[in-house]
Parts: sequence; C-alpha cells; structure tokens
Amino acid sequence: MSSSLLLRSASSTRTTAPVARRLLSTAAKLPEALEERITTALSAMKTAGTFKTERVITTPQRSSINVQSSTTPVLNFCANNYLGLADHPSVVERATSYLQKWGNGLSSVRFICGTQSIHKDLENQISQFYGTQGDTILYASCFDANAGIFESLLTAEDAVISDSLNHASIIDGVRLCKAQRFRYANGDVADLDAQLEKAKHCRVKLVATDGVFSMDGNIAPLKEICDVVERHNAVLFVDDAHATGFLGATGRGSGEYAGVLDRVHLVNSTLGKALGGAAGGYTTGSPLLISLLRNASRPYLFSNTLPPSVVGAAAAALEIVSNEQTRTPLLDSLWANAALFRQRMHDAGFVLAGKDHAIIPVMLGDARLASRMAEMMLARGVYVVGFSYPVVPKDKARIRVQLSAAHTLEQVNHAVDSFIAVGRELKVIQ
Repeated sequence: MSSSLLLRSASSTRTTAPVARRLLSTAAKLPEALEERITTALSAMKTAGTFKTERVITTPQRSSINVQSSTTPVLNFCANNYLGLADHPSVVERATSYLQKWGNGLSSVRFICGTQSIHKDLENQISQFYGTQGDTILYASCFDANAGIFESLLTAEDAVISDSLNHASIIDGVRLCKAQRFRYANGDVADLDAQLEKAKHCRVKLVATDGVFSMDGNIAPLKEICDVVERHNAVLFVDDAHATGFLGATGRGSGEYAGVLDRVHLVNSTLGKALGGAAGGYTTGSPLLISLLRNASRPYLFSNTLPPSVVGAAAAALEIVSNEQTRTPLLDSLWANAALFRQRMHDAGFVLAGKDHAIIPVMLGDARLASRMAEMMLARGVYVVGFSYPVVPKDKARIRVQLSAAHTLEQVNHAVDSFIAVGRELKVIQ
C-alpha cells in the first residue's frame, strides 16, 4: 500500500472514532415546542390508559410461547396465526431452502433487477388460488398494497365510497388519491346505495370494504354489496387480510364465504397472517388493472422486492391451504376452537362482538379495565391484549381474542376458565 493510502487510512481511523463516540453519547436535542407537545401527548395516553407497551417474545410464534415478563410459557390468544402455519415445518423448511438457493434479498425494486422467477411463480400461484383468469402483484405488505391502489386507479373525476370501519391502511390509501370521498355506515347496504347515488356524477365509482372487520370480527355482507355495486356500475375492492386462507369452504376468503368470489373486481390481502405469518401482501384482479399498478403504484415501484425466504414460506403455506387433505383438518380445528370459546364465554355472561369468525372480541368499554384484565390474564398464563382508542372508538375498549387451529381444546378451555376467574374478580361478570 502506498504511503498516501496509509496516511488516508490512518486519518480515517482517527476521525471515525470520535464521531462514533459522539453518535453514541446523545441524539440531537428536539426543539422545545416539539418536545413539550410529545410529552403532553404521551402523558395523556398514560392517563387515559391508551399508552401501548410491547411484550417481548423469546420463542417462535405458536400457540404456547415464552415472553420476557413471564417465567413460564403462556398461551397466545392474540396472534393472526389462524392456521398455525407460522412455525409449520413445511413452511419453515421451504423458507430455509429458498434462502439458501436464492439468497437473502435482491437489493432492488422489481422493475430494475428485483424480479426472480420465484416472484412470478408466487404471483401465478395466488392467481390460481382464486381460480380466476386474473393476475397478481406482490407488495412488501398489505398496507403497501392498500397505499398504492387508490392513487393509481382513481383521479379527481372519480369517487371512492368507503366503509366507515375500514382498516387504517385503506383510510391512508384513500387520503393519497384525488378522488371524491364518500363514506357509508359499517355494513349498511342501504347507506352504501345512498352514497353511490350521491356519487352518480363521477366517472368511476370504487367501493372499498374490509372482507372482515378485524376489531369486531364482523364479516362484510358481500352478496348484498355486490348487488348494489352492480346496480350502480361501480367497482368493488375488498381487503381480505383477516379472511384469506381460512374463511370460506376452501379458504378463499370472504368472497367465497358469501358466494361472490367472481363478482369482486379487486382483492388485496396479506401473506403475513394465515399464510405463514411473515410478511408480504398482494393485489389480485384483472390483468389490465394489475398492469397499471406495476407501472403506477408507488409502494411497488419504490420498495424492495419480497425476500426469497418470505416467497418460499408463502408458497408452502398456499400449497397447504390449496390441498384438501392438509387444509380440512386445520379448518375443522380452527372452527371447533372458535365455537367452543364463543359458546362458553357467552354462557359465562361476557359481552362478545362478531359472528362466524376466529376473531372474538370481549367487550369491556373502559380502556384501563381492558389493560388491567390483560395483565391479570397474563399472570394466569394467557397472553391477550387490550385494545383501546385510537385503535377502536372511544369507550369501546375490548380484549380481542383470536383463535388458531394450533390451539388444543385444553388450551381453549384454560383461556375461558381464566377469563371467568378474572372477569369475576374485576366484576365484569357475576
């Protein structure tokens, strides 16, 4: 090495160390006005009982897990792991093999050099899963899919008519577009009809709804919605994140559940819940629509492609769900667990929301009560979480229980027994 290179190297070493020490010592001081506003907001959250903390899990995601705050394993009743595939041997093995064969990632967005054959294979697999002649586009998450769809498809001459309880990602996606906005009461088909009538002057009318409303466990009335949408010559978009893989006779989601799978124009969903629990989302629909999204959807154009391990895991999960022999036992177990939990909790006197779904919210009203009950449940070996404003409306706090095919009947009964004991202690039930 030349003397000049040695000098530069030495100089770099001398100047880097003090900089590193400075970076470790403190962060830049916030302006006083911003610091005061943040402190006030956090204090208000703590006073209201809406401040959220994270429990740290020290095991893979499964029905029984370890958390740092508990010395013994606890039963997990708050994951989106509906089919128990998050640590399924076939899913883990496929993820590992794809990692070894295809590498850790692509270091690129799709249209530059981020498309491997496995990404196209997964997109085709998803399209075939829905049994349509459509196409599919992959995203880093369903949130990204929702963020990209409205701005890409709609202009100021168009309208979006959105359910009042749609997921935050739909709300944020709608905010990004210039279309005129209308909102109808949750699941109210008559109000949807009225809002579409108000939007009749618009060129394109897109109706957006969750297939399942995740905070309530309610399934959208898609058959009736389709009737209204078709009468107004509108477009129907469904976010099926809490339905894909397990709702409907073969797990095709809320469209199959309602018998209208071929009447829904666009479906957005996730690979991060029932289908392996990792990450990733997608839009599936008309090839024409998907072609536009590949060229106009900003989250797709400006985000790295899905890592190969995630692609492999999702492909394996879809194979399990698509095969009747492997799917049927999982669905039978899931719905048996949900029925047992709902019946016993109802008989005990708890107020429950939802119907016909693995999401079963225990309604409590008060945010502090929900947090306190969740803490007491954890002490009894059951991991659940209290949900409060702004995740749910004010005075509608609840504990959202989520059943999984991975739960045993004994685990479900233990959870109910714990709810009854804690509920009586807190005077939620008699």
